[in-house]
Amino acid sequence: MRKNKFKKILLLLLPYTFFGFLLNSHAVAGASEEKDSCVPKRIVSLAPDITEILFALGLDKEIAGVTEFSSYPEAAQRKPKVGTYINLSVEKIVILNPDLVIGTANGNKRDTINQLARIGIRTHIINPAAFEDIFSTILEIGKITGRCSQADSIVKDLRRRVDYVCRIMETVKRPRIFFQIGIHPIITVGNKTVHHSLIEIAGGLNVMGETEILYPKVNIEQIIASAPDIILISSMKRESNFEAVKREWKRWKEIPAVRNDKIFIIDSDLTDRFSPRLIEGLERIAALLHPEISDGSNDRK
Repeated sequence: MRKNKFKKILLLLLPYTFFGFLLNSHAVAGASEEKDSCVPKRIVSLAPDITEILFALGLDKEIAGVTEFSSYPEAAQRKPKVGTYINLSVEKIVILNPDLVIGTANGNKRDTINQLARIGIRTHIINPAAFEDIFSTILEIGKITGRCSQADSIVKDLRRRVDYVCRIMETVKRPRIFFQIGIHPIITVGNKTVHHSLIEIAGGLNVMGETEILYPKVNIEQIIASAPDIILISSMKRESNFEAVKREWKRWKEIPAVRNDKIFIIDSDLTDRFSPRLIEGLERIAALLHPEISDGSNDRK
């Protein structure tokens, strides 16, 4: 008797259960469609480092426009340009009909960003400042572009490479480094910059690491007094000006780096941009500071 009653109740509930399943399936499908619709199909990048991250995430086809000086990878040079990251053209951005614009607080003008928002263009702003921010920035861009797994993979690899550099630098004798980013006047880097972090992680000591001024101007007397073992130069039009600047340093034999011919140039794109290539910059600096133990790229375990 009880079994028959249970069967009747089950039969009565079955249509509602099935209907509920249909509703739930429809909701899941709807959520999936909504999620897919949020994934951008036309992205405009407002800084070279953002462009590099987008390409690293495999978003070549989705990149509708980039800024001038977006030189890496080579495919970035063929993308439509929307001005420099400081002087952007709102008109050019609008013409590209983006469904996502990614900008940076490190250079993009607030007025330009606000104007894009008023027009109704979806805009996302990143704000990397410290070395560690490279990892969170990649993950952040991966999330808003639907490339979380790719971002996770990139960050995992980058962290492995950084850990390798840290490990081999644990017991080294640290040379004193002067990092030159400005020529006339001479400008260097303080302890609140990513350059300072690169020097420290690569096994060096920033001779101007006591100052919290981001990019202090210094005179030759200060540099002589700081006695750097190595001078790194990153601010010029590649090798075309390097020999001329190096000759200027030759006058100051009192400086150990000059006396021992330890003046090197490093591509500023590898030290200024918050992109995956920042880690390549770290590896190159490590190789320059400690060529005896690090090739800067191989045998990472």
